[in-house]
Amino acid sequence: MTDKTNTPSELRYGFGETAIGTALVAVSDVGIASILIGDGPARLLRELTETFPDAKLVRDQTAVDQALGNVSEGVDDPRKPVDLILDIRGTDAQQAVWAALRQIPCGETRTYGQIAKALPMAITAQEVGAACAANVHALAVPCHRVIKADGTISGYRWGVARKRRLLAMEASA
Repeated sequence: MTDKTNTPSELRYGFGETAIGTALVAVSDVGIASILIGDGPARLLRELTETFPDAKLVRDQTAVDQALGNVSEGVDDPRKPVDLILDIRGTDAQQAVWAALRQIPCGETRTYGQIAKALPMAITAQEVGAACAANVHALAVPCHRVIKADGTISGYRWGVARKRRLLAMEASA
């Protein structure tokens, strides 16, 4: 498999507030490298640093304000897609999973197994789960729309409570 995980040399980032928590958006020269959701800037900056340890991080609110607005609008109105140019880096398998997730319509869910079976490569439901856990593009790559085979909600990089809330917001939209 081709590994597309090379780190951008510089990321410009900034913070904003959404209905589900603080958002951090980081941009590279290619596009949005990361959308993280959490409980505060310090924790999110630590997560960004851990995700991109070799990148030079530059706080630049102006560079990300438009993307942050798009993310916030996507939270407030789940029918409005978080439509941004993304800089998505990962293995071929991760890229395939993330592309499949972007095809799940708002208000619908798929199981890890359904995603695995739909991919053009042999991959397990557990590998789909691992790709979801590695996703650093909250909302734009909607891993919150993936549930267990028994219909229960499990794991979400940004907390199961946020996953439940996002799914509830989408169901009522």
